Amino acid sequence: MQLAKDIFNINSREAFNSVALKVFKFQFENNPVYRSFCDLLFKHPSDIHHVSDIPFLPIQFFKSHQVVSNTQKPEVVFTSSGTTGSLTSKHFVTDINLYNQSFVKGFEIQYGNISDYVVLALLPSYLEREGSSLIFMVDYFIKNSPHSESNFYLHNLDELHRTLETLESQNKKTLLIGVSFALLDFVEQYQMELKHTIVMETGGMKGRRKELIRSQLHQQLSNGFGVETIHSEYGMTELLSQAYSKGNGLFECPPWMKILIRDTEDAFQILPEYKNGGINIIDLANINSCSFIATQDLGVVHSEETFEVIGRFDNSDIRGCNLMVL
Repeated sequence: MQLAKDIFNINSREAFNSVALKVFKFQFENNPVYRSFCDLLFKHPSDIHHVSDIPFLPIQFFKSHQVVSNTQKPEVVFTSSGTTGSLTSKHFVTDINLYNQSFVKGFEIQYGNISDYVVLALLPSYLEREGSSLIFMVDYFIKNSPHSESNFYLHNLDELHRTLETLESQNKKTLLIGVSFALLDFVEQYQMELKHTIVMETGGMKGRRKELIRSQLHQQLSNGFGVETIHSEYGMTELLSQAYSKGNGLFECPPWMKILIRDTEDAFQILPEYKNGGINIIDLANINSCSFIATQDLGVVHSEETFEVIGRFDNSDIRGCNLMVL
């Protein structure tokens, strides 16, 4: 599909807007759930001239409907975490290659070639269930790493500590990606001075610990690992792209992903920069599902295409991949 190729060649705002309008038209015509939603709003491609005019599908639809833009059999189904008895989101991915392209290119834009890093993953809660898109991504990184030390860790913190010490002594570039509660468990047992390691948290205490505001979490982790900044990854089951923060909670999107902020009182009103509201995500890599999603996260867009997550709407489910509230 030519449109899929265009997505990863976006290099300007004008190109983004042009491709986004094409993706909207494609999904309007091929996604029955999204089409019904747009029809209820009396929104048609002929009415849409800018990305801010595009309707954003509430993310809850992924819990109750099969949100797909073609009739192909899913190659993989990603599922969100949830408490016992709760409804979980399901993302039916009909072309896993799009996800592979998105997370590889998205990482490379921010950090360079993943093969340059030893990849250590401390993701116990994700490893203990099936269907995690985060595990799929990190597993790809590990399997395609030329470094034999790259691996997953569950509860074997002693082994992780020894590995980090060895890698530091060898001056090897390392990426340690972990869920917040597990990283906190680690620094409570070990104090380190990491000079060649990026520590990246994926957010979420998942009921294992008391929620911390981001600044507290990052301070504890910075002190424990002996690093100046803690990096973060922002992604979710319903997406095929990630945003990354290299510190201070400011995230950057890849060129095919964009954040818009909606008014909390009027979901169809898009707010200007520096105004707090609900996070709407455009993820053009998600062409075979829905690329225009209204999340339950609250945030603010800053200048230079950066954004910040500041919490969640009241009475919404706690998302495992969500960042701590500020």
